[in-house]
Amino acid sequence: MAVRAGADALGLVAEMPSGPGPIDDDLIASICCVVPPGVASFLLTSRTGADDIVAHVMATRPSTVQIVSHIDPAESARLAQLLPAVRRVQVIHVEGPEALRLIPLYAPHVHGFLLDSGRPAVAELGGTGRTHDWAVSAKFVRVSPLPVFLAGGLTPANVGQAIAQVRPYGLDLCSGVRTNGALDAGKLAAFIAAVRQADQAM
Repeated sequence: MAVRAGADALGLVAEMPSGPGPIDDDLIASICCVVPPGVASFLLTSRTGADDIVAHVMATRPSTVQIVSHIDPAESARLAQLLPAVRRVQVIHVEGPEALRLIPLYAPHVHGFLLDSGRPAVAELGGTGRTHDWAVSAKFVRVSPLPVFLAGGLTPANVGQAIAQVRPYGLDLCSGVRTNGALDAGKLAAFIAAVRQADQAM
C-alpha cells in the first residue's frame, strides 16, 4: 500500500518500548526480501550496542538501519566500522535546543539524522503522534552537514507547514496515517497529496 502510494522507503518497526506498529524480525526479514528496487527498507531498532545492532541488521537485511535511541557515540563509531555497507540514520529526539549539541557527536559516523518527538529518559522512542518545536528542527536542518528527515505528529493537515518551515530532506510518519493501529489507505493518499502540493508551492 505504501509503495503504491509513492513512498520512497518503508519503515519496519522492530521491538520497541513504545509506539504503534512493531512487527517481529522474521516478518521484517521477509519484507526486506521483496521491497522493490528504488524503495529503501529501514529497520527501526531500539538496540543500543554496536554488536547488538549488527546482529539485528544481519538477521533482517534492511538497506538502512534507523537507530532510535541516543546511543553512546563510541558505539556509533564502532557501528560505522562494523556496518560500512549499510546506511545508518541516527534519530534525535527533539526536546529542546540541546538537540543541536548532538550533531557533532554523531555526524562523523552516520549517513543522516531523523528528528522525532520521543523522550528517551522515559523510554519513549517514537510513534508518539506529537509534534515538537519545528523552530529547533529548522535550525538543526540548517546546521547539519547530513540529510535530515522529520518525524513526529505529521498529518495531511500539518505536513505542508512542516515542509515550509523545516525544509527536511524527507519525512517519516506512522500514527498520522493509521486508524485503530492499522495503515489507512485514505489517510496515506491524503498525506502524499499534501506533500506533493507543498513541494509544488516551494
